[in-house]
Amino acid sequence: MDFSRYKEYREGYRIEAKSALHGLPSSIWETYSAFANTYGGVILLGVKEAEDGSFIPSGVKDTAPLKKAFWNTVNNPDKVSANLVSDSSVKTFYDGEYEMLAIEIPRARREDRPVFLNDNPYKGTYRRNYEGDYRCSKKEVNAMIRDNASDSSDSSILTDLDFDCLNKETIAKYRRRHEIFSPKHPWINLPLEQYLLMIGAAGKAEGKLYPTVAGILMFGNDWCITNVFPEYFVDYRYYENESETDWIDRLCSSTGTWSGNLCDFYFEVLFKLERILEVPFKLKEAGNVLIRDEETPARIAVREALMNCISNADFSISSGIVVLCKPSGLSLSNPGDIRVGLDEMLAGGVSDSRNKGIMKMFNLLGIGERAGSGVPRIMKIWKELDFDEPEFEEKLETCRTRINLPFSEKRTKEKFIAEKSAIKISDKSRIENERLSSILSYLSAHEVADTAEISEAIGLGASRTRQLLGILVSRRAVLAIGANRNRRYKLSRKELLSVSEKIPGYNN
Repeated sequence: MDFSRYKEYREGYRIEAKSALHGLPSSIWETYSAFANTYGGVILLGVKEAEDGSFIPSGVKDTAPLKKAFWNTVNNPDKVSANLVSDSSVKTFYDGEYEMLAIEIPRARREDRPVFLNDNPYKGTYRRNYEGDYRCSKKEVNAMIRDNASDSSDSSILTDLDFDCLNKETIAKYRRRHEIFSPKHPWINLPLEQYLLMIGAAGKAEGKLYPTVAGILMFGNDWCITNVFPEYFVDYRYYENESETDWIDRLCSSTGTWSGNLCDFYFEVLFKLERILEVPFKLKEAGNVLIRDEETPARIAVREALMNCISNADFSISSGIVVLCKPSGLSLSNPGDIRVGLDEMLAGGVSDSRNKGIMKMFNLLGIGERAGSGVPRIMKIWKELDFDEPEFEEKLETCRTRINLPFSEKRTKEKFIAEKSAIKISDKSRIENERLSSILSYLSAHEVADTAEISEAIGLGASRTRQLLGILVSRRAVLAIGANRNRRYKLSRKELLSVSEKIPGYNN
């Protein structure tokens, strides 16, 4: 901050002005905590905010007692949990006859967060938004506490689970990909449990092997993952029209039609995005597994963005990983804030993923790297592709991070028209069967439900859901109970015996 130009600044995320005519204001400590837990900032003492928001000097009587009061409190652990400032952080500056004080507060390292007051993190932790300081919710505080641990959040060994929770088909596909990428790797031919131990999907406790958190998230069946992380959810949706609410393709966990784990989600979503992006991706089949035939810039950028969401997600927080594809571009969001901070992430060079075990498993397939260069690479590639500049958002209040990868309007419009006309009848049939299967899966877990409940559960509009229910009723897979507004639905007795006979591809 150029203190000679302080009048040109305004209060915001990183600047706070306080008059301090009657000594050190008590509210300074809420701002100290807020700056430390957000992006850092500067507190100006002896400066007032005018009605138009501009700064005007009010001065302080004597900076010496202010400094003494500040240092006495910031060094008192019963008042402030961490002292982040040094002597050079507290500066005196002048404007004519007025003497003022500036205190520069850095963003706290994740190991020091939350920075809280009065020895109470749940009542004394603050963050900054544009309107000022606000007290953090319990969810935000707990997220910061989880992040300040030295261990990766996915390294814990789950001793109450066994390997039956893992999806054998997912593991087999992963091992084939690993072998194709690195055929001479020393772990390739290890026995299964030993292989899982080496890649970090399993850990040893009391002489026995158990799945790790990373192993469950990568390879677990959905029902097992949600037993460990009740808020776990992954969702991909493709919309052919910006204004429509109904998707034409979707892949989400909790449907019961696929594993629901991160490994399968990553490769399936990447494959779907490759079909949609204007820049073509070339794939080849090896051992019944689709792998890259050659790298392209677009693939690298999308892969990095998707990997960024997965490796930095906090699965203890609700809302899950959501990938949206619309004519305007891609949006990828994950629960959890940015551990290194937004500025550091954009600058690159610092890697501090929340899920290092998951990152390791993807690294073994040649996906991602721990150099902190992912985001700068995305920015560079998107510019070279002549797309609009990517946007990165960190919403601390909701503990959520979003990457927006916009397309250029003209090229996108032409591409989506072509994509829409290229959708084959078989694709449309597959999408409809997936939606029908989602309804059957929901009704198998809920004895009776109405259209609104089913619509919300499968993420489809009410009118389209009603049409699909009509198909199931006509096939006698579902029974309709009641009429009009009171109508509800349940599985037929025959459907309860064999769902797969009613819907082609239901077990696929």
